[in-house]
Amino acid sequence: MDIEVDQEVAEQVTRTPAELMAVVEALTFVADEPISTKVLAEVLGEDRESIQAAFEEIRNEYDERGSGLQLREIAGGWQIATRTELHEDVRKFLRTRPSAKLSLASLETLAVIAYKQPVTVPEILEIRGVQSASAIKTLLDKRLIVAKGRKEAVGRPMMYGTSKEFLVQFGLKDLSELPSIEDFEDLVS
Repeated sequence: MDIEVDQEVAEQVTRTPAELMAVVEALTFVADEPISTKVLAEVLGEDRESIQAAFEEIRNEYDERGSGLQLREIAGGWQIATRTELHEDVRKFLRTRPSAKLSLASLETLAVIAYKQPVTVPEILEIRGVQSASAIKTLLDKRLIVAKGRKEAVGRPMMYGTSKEFLVQFGLKDLSELPSIEDFEDLVS
């Protein structure tokens, strides 16, 4: 174990101030909560003063160019956020976007639709074993699925499939990037 740590230290590359700023900015952006200089110093193997200087320089760059983003020092750490004066515009935009949170029933229904599309509500019921009408409505409201026409069968039930928004939300180029059903089963078991 000690050998691996020594190899990591030996392989560490000295960063220029610009490189350090870039990595600090990237890690602050992906962090889901404010990130402290202490944590970044430990992760990056840099001294706290260099990390603090990088944060200050990033904040100055955002301010000087009038960026829509700001680097804020909050709750003992740093976070990238939208500028306060833009919050009303951001709120308006976010109200037009569907929420990404889904119930277990909606996720199960979405999985059935993704793998079996185009599929009807009775076919989903057959696979899941429970009614899916409210899950279908939720998925339609969130624009994760769309109607794909009617099935040539008694009653001509509506068929559903995934939407472009589904691909965007799940980071897929196309449906061929879905894991195989066997891989999916391995993930949930």
